[in-house]
Amino acid sequence: MSVIYNKIQRIIGPLLFLKNEHDAQYGEIVKIKTDDNIIRTGQIVKMSEDLIIVEVFEDTTGISSENAEIIFTEDIFNVKISKDMFGQTFNSMGKPIDIKTKTVLDSDILTDVQRDINGIPVNPFARLYPVEVVQTGISVIDGLFTLIRGQKLPIFSGQGLPHNKIAAQIATQAKVTSEEPFAIIFCGIGIIQDEAIYFLKRFQESGTLQNIIFFINFADDPIIERLIIPRVALTTAEYFAFEKDMHVLVILIDMTNYAEALRELSSAKEEIPSRKGYPGYIYSDFASLYERTGMIKGKKGSITQIPILTMPNDDISHPIPDTTGYITEGQLVLSRNLHKKGIYPPFEVLASISRLMKDAIGKVSTREDHADVSSQLLASYSNYLEVKDLISIVGEDGLNYDQQSILKFGREFEEVFLNQKSNENRDFNMTLTIAWDVISNLSKNQLIRIHQRFIDKYYQPKV
Repeated sequence: MSVIYNKIQRIIGPLLFLKNEHDAQYGEIVKIKTDDNIIRTGQIVKMSEDLIIVEVFEDTTGISSENAEIIFTEDIFNVKISKDMFGQTFNSMGKPIDIKTKTVLDSDILTDVQRDINGIPVNPFARLYPVEVVQTGISVIDGLFTLIRGQKLPIFSGQGLPHNKIAAQIATQAKVTSEEPFAIIFCGIGIIQDEAIYFLKRFQESGTLQNIIFFINFADDPIIERLIIPRVALTTAEYFAFEKDMHVLVILIDMTNYAEALRELSSAKEEIPSRKGYPGYIYSDFASLYERTGMIKGKKGSITQIPILTMPNDDISHPIPDTTGYITEGQLVLSRNLHKKGIYPPFEVLASISRLMKDAIGKVSTREDHADVSSQLLASYSNYLEVKDLISIVGEDGLNYDQQSILKFGREFEEVFLNQKSNENRDFNMTLTIAWDVISNLSKNQLIRIHQRFIDKYYQPKV
């Protein structure tokens, strides 16, 4: 039975403050009906013995302390899920929308399946250790920082860097190497309309739209929707992964917008701020999203997650990337210097890592020489950066033969291995073949990270 309130104590931004006069529950859905018969939806975001705070999803314009009827529904936020969602675009509430007009479509999802957007906590003992790969078609990721099914691997970017292009490329090219069913859930958080249109156009042009479910929250939408949409996307992913046995890749962009909304809501609730004004619970809040990833014993499906965030002022120690790095199993960092040189995708390889890669790559999943090649590329590229610093002192003419080889290797590593077109899809074999071609700029005595049997099989020195 619903409970009705007729008096609002005060309104601050999107928050309604009510006197607590019944046994409400945290996260309960609330309907706000005004005298003009407009009904808005809200959710309880904070409670005390004396006070209930409701966050309104829509605009609070027109709501006053006297003209609104507050109906507590005794229900929580559920999202409708159906296989018909593939190829469609949805808003934060799980309603189909038209991106170009930003309007909700009349058609609704016809299904009996509804799930709580907060998900169900998974017993850590029930988790399986990820050991199967996901191919993205991007050499630097597949070759050096391989994405594993069930892994959460964030991309740390910055303003002006091509993270949108990379996200679209991963969404259109990613696949599992087996014949098992695979799907993409793409979640745009606080993005502008032009970005949303760009993503949809890329999906359509690639011919993969039928395998993608697109959730989008626009930059001018209410901040509460920014906090809800990743949970809606992940709830949808959990359904298809653990109830329909699919392998699901979830791409969240941009988590910085999510964190800013979290800070804004915390400030409106008058909570004590922590680092740089963010709430002290930012770690646990991020974990409630990132930890909804993985594989579960007895289930055939998996959820893999790529959160993408823009680091304020390119500061990797900022609370957003810092907190994300603690929770996730690695990081991929974009380089502004490589971007200025026209290299795409501009990954800063020595600052990036995939912590689950070592246990998944090899003869069965990728190729027998993968681990050795990856290690050699990283070691030699590190040497290349040292040689570049040395050039500023002695000049290129002052380099010895090995240093000249390292210099040639490093330039080709950036221009050939790292650099690829935004619609170029390289499989594991092609990536490793290109890697060997780059490595062949080095002499055999410089290949200290590769077993001799692989050198004998793949190494072809350049004259």
